[in-house]
Amino acid sequence: MRARLPQGDARSLPQRDGLRTAAAAAAAKVLIAILVVAFSPLISHAAPSTYTGEAPVNSQADAERTEALKTALANVVIDATGDAGVLARSDVAAAVAKAERYVLQYRYKQNTAGAADPNASRLVLVAEFDRSAVDQMMRRLGLGAFGAADVAEDATPSEATVWVGGIGSADAYARVIAYFGKSNLVRSAQPMQARGDGMLVRLSLATDLKHFLDAVVMERTLSVVSAAPPVDGVDATLALGP
Repeated sequence: MRARLPQGDARSLPQRDGLRTAAAAAAAKVLIAILVVAFSPLISHAAPSTYTGEAPVNSQADAERTEALKTALANVVIDATGDAGVLARSDVAAAVAKAERYVLQYRYKQNTAGAADPNASRLVLVAEFDRSAVDQMMRRLGLGAFGAADVAEDATPSEATVWVGGIGSADAYARVIAYFGKSNLVRSAQPMQARGDGMLVRLSLATDLKHFLDAVVMERTLSVVSAAPPVDGVDATLALGP
């Protein structure tokens, strides 16, 4: 017999000093529930078409821009893989050196963050890179979850329902939705319901559940609480990290 998701415990009415805190918590839960309803039709197309990378520059000279594009793409790869040492690999460094192949557009902005430092660069180059092309590059190099996607290429696409906990605010909800939207292993994500600090999400996966959970573990945005929870209608339970 599989258990059911627990219902909220019945509690006595809070005392006067706790009313404000209880009201704030209730408002956050209501907001998350509203977001689930409002944004669920959009999640299957949530992934942006570009990656944005930045790099400080002193001028808009061509030679400096070429090097800055490499730095900006390197920052994108580090953020996507979560591995600050990934550029130590010669094949990764060689791919990043070809940053101009992946850039769609770029612009400059004032380096306001370094205004107090007289030695800081005056400008910051902001580059938009072709997301699909960069993903293919990282997949080819077997980086992070992109490497997991390669392993899963022969796996059968599947459907899974997961419970995601640790969602205590609208910002946390947005992080979860963004994570599913960016994952190459998730074709679409459909929030089903929200309760307490969690929500039930129906996933359409490009692979099987095991490979998806392996990628979740590697990326460390979510953690796998249980890959086979004894709960009706739930294939895995996840939790949002700090």
